[in-house]
Amino acid sequence: MSAPSFFLSLVLKMAAGTLYTYPENWRAFKAQIAAQYSGARLKVASNPPAFTFGQTNRTPAFITNFPLGKVPAYQGDDGFCLFESNAIAHYLSNDALRGATPQAAAQVLQWVSFADSEIIPPASSWVFPTLGIMQFNKQATEQAKEDVKRALTVLNQHLNTRTFLVGERVSLADITVVCSMLWLYKQVLEPSFRQPYLNVTRWFVTCVNQPQFKAVLGEVKLCEKMAQFDAKKFAEMQPKKEAPPKKEKGGKEAAKPQEKKEKKKEEKKPVAEEEMDDCDAVLAAEPKAKDPFAHLPKSTFVMDEFKRKYSNEDTLTVALPHFWEQFDREGYSIWYSQYKYPEELTLTFKSCNLITGMFQRLDKLRKNAFASVILFGTNNDSSISGIWIFRGQDLAFTLSEDWQIDYESYDWRKLDPDSEECKTMVKEYFAWEGDFKHMGKAFNQGKIFK
Repeated sequence: MSAPSFFLSLVLKMAAGTLYTYPENWRAFKAQIAAQYSGARLKVASNPPAFTFGQTNRTPAFITNFPLGKVPAYQGDDGFCLFESNAIAHYLSNDALRGATPQAAAQVLQWVSFADSEIIPPASSWVFPTLGIMQFNKQATEQAKEDVKRALTVLNQHLNTRTFLVGERVSLADITVVCSMLWLYKQVLEPSFRQPYLNVTRWFVTCVNQPQFKAVLGEVKLCEKMAQFDAKKFAEMQPKKEAPPKKEKGGKEAAKPQEKKEKKKEEKKPVAEEEMDDCDAVLAAEPKAKDPFAHLPKSTFVMDEFKRKYSNEDTLTVALPHFWEQFDREGYSIWYSQYKYPEELTLTFKSCNLITGMFQRLDKLRKNAFASVILFGTNNDSSISGIWIFRGQDLAFTLSEDWQIDYESYDWRKLDPDSEECKTMVKEYFAWEGDFKHMGKAFNQGKIFK
């Protein structure tokens, strides 16, 4: 087999599918980070309309594929389905992440099991009360601290002469253990507590600062002060209990037939509530954030319809004409972006990680935006620019603090939809072909935000 044919076969065999989850699910992070390393094409469905936690995962269609109705859950483009986060992460990994030899593979499995049995149980007992989703129990918390210390001691000794848990590079072992420790480092492992475990902290910081981790986790800030149980927050997060019904006049005997009737009704009533683990409960209890676009009038341009055309039909003959026919000039705006620091761009795969990381941190903007961002040039001589479509007439990034991490690294220019410049750039960036006269470098590869 020739080299081009060999690599083509690898690409064709690469996993591609959708990961269903709720936002900021640390269990889903394992699969997302693994995909960043392996190159698996992974779409994340964590927000409406693609996925609504507590609704979509209760539908018959979802239960057919995932009987427990829990997330994360993975469905491949070929129909292959998986539940359980470790299995999904394993499937989306490559051989380097899973362990290239039988011994390395066994060691990876060892640390994945270690995270499940030795880290997650005490971490949950200690951290969840600080998040207000579990009642504080002093004895259980103190025991959890001792169990965490024991796990950290094992890790610290192992990492004394190693950069990563298995071998000389990041593996699924590192990904899994880091994700299981995220809440510990963010909530309770203050400097004095983690001081005896310098090797562990060095390793954790090294991992979360890898581009593939950062693309999923963003910036991870280590805890400065140990979070404590907040009784008021815990009370606020508890479901309100209904007031007991008033007794009917006529004494106990008069009430008995009614009690029996109510009891009978209760026995027949199906259980509607889904059993959620503690992490699910955290997110389900959080108040829904206000829609940043709620102040804008309804638009005639249906973004989802255009995205379907773009994904499934020919760009130049179908999607592009549809875009200009339906585009609402009052309700949407078109922007050109260019990365400010091309001199800092080195290897092209790292430059692509910059684009992918930005897209992932803007996940909640997808419903109201579309973009085609292109990398031009070659290693050590490249530039990044793109065309963005936003709801409204202003840059959308200013509407939410969560969207402001990356946008200041770009210069932004609003385009006139009726100008020839705009029409040409939209055509070239949407189709990934053309002269791109404004760039002066050849097309390398593109990324679509949709």
